[in-house]
This record gives sequence, structure tokens and C-alpha cells, in this order.
Amino acid sequence: MKIMSTASHFFTMPRMGSNNQTSNNSKMCSFQMPLHYPRYQKSDYETMPEWKLDCLLKQYGLPVIGDVNQKRKFAMGAFLWPSQYE
Repeated sequence: MKIMSTASHFFTMPRMGSNNQTSNNSKMCSFQMPLHYPRYQKSDYETMPEWKLDCLLKQYGLPVIGDVNQKRKFAMGAFLWPSQYE
């Protein structure tokens, strides 16, 4: 398997329990780290539509579960410094 990367890092992870054995039917999970940390403020997260929160969380490989308020709280906890969160 050849993996190319330009400006960002690209990781491939074998499926759990595969013992690093490769076969034609083994599935790989991949994650591409975004280049920039999100620069939103608390007020941005509080008014951000759910679809945008979903895209942001997916982009960083984070879980997209719960209702919109849970997603907002999770995003603020993940991306804001404690002094910004208050």
C-alpha cells in the first residue's frame, strides 16, 4: 500500500484484532489530520448550526453523537482553552 502526503500527515490504522495481517478483505481506517486548529470563539460554537458542528468534528476524527447541545459542549471542550470556555 502506497500512501502519499503533501502538507498534512496521513495515518492508516489496521482494523482491531487483525494482528497486523493483511488480506484482500481486511478493511483499513484512515484519518487525515487537518492543517489548522479551529479558530472559533465560544460564541461561534453556541450559534453554530448542527451540520457545521458535524463537519468540524468529523474533520478532526472526533465522535459525532448526541443532540446539537451535546455536540456544541463537546466541541467547546475539545477546541477551546479553559479560559476561553468560561
